[in-house]
Amino acid sequence: MTAVRPSLRVEKRLLGSGRVTVIGMDEVGRGAIAGPVAVGVAAVTVDVGRVPQGVADSKLLSASRRDALVPVVQRWAPTAVGMASAEVVDRQGIVPALGQAGAAALARLVAGGVSLDGAVVVLDGSFDWLSRAVPTALLAGVDPLDVVVRVKADRDCASVAAASVVAKVARDALMVAAHEDAPHYAWASNKGYGSTAHYDGIRSAGAHALHRTSWLHQASTVALDGFEELGAVG
Repeated sequence: MTAVRPSLRVEKRLLGSGRVTVIGMDEVGRGAIAGPVAVGVAAVTVDVGRVPQGVADSKLLSASRRDALVPVVQRWAPTAVGMASAEVVDRQGIVPALGQAGAAALARLVAGGVSLDGAVVVLDGSFDWLSRAVPTALLAGVDPLDVVVRVKADRDCASVAAASVVAKVARDALMVAAHEDAPHYAWASNKGYGSTAHYDGIRSAGAHALHRTSWLHQASTVALDGFEELGAVG
């Protein structure tokens, strides 16, 4: 699959309208059955440099290319990643979990010196799951945070594509590390998504603490035939 090269056209239009900072935001891991959902952010201002060569929606890039791009992206723009655990997804649902992860990413961005005053968030997709989740304390002294949703923003907007790359690499690294303690789920290859090997591991070893248990019960009865009899393991 050929990667579409994103641009700064949308970001520059927003900056030209008086915005001080444009924060691209994207999530990864939304459809996984194990592990956290992760949200990445990348902040650009009027003095942003040219888009680094090769930046694209993380889904269109190989793992090695994503890994190589992270330090390049981090030199190009301030970035951060926030996560919400599988437990949060089970307890609160995926939309609140996305909001919590997004708010955490913004908090890390602020801690790194990026101001939200005069900022606008460009959020990939068609639904604003962020605004209601951002704590008032994070916005103290700041105008209400403006969020713009845009379908295919991870394909078209360089800041959002960059955010998707850092989020994907961070989450994948977590799942690969978890694989060492639970290799039967094949997380090093499936990263928590529902592959055949992953479901085979659940049938043979039971559910792990990193599994979104409610999602397993909602999964296909063919893939998880007999799951109700499986116990949870550490």
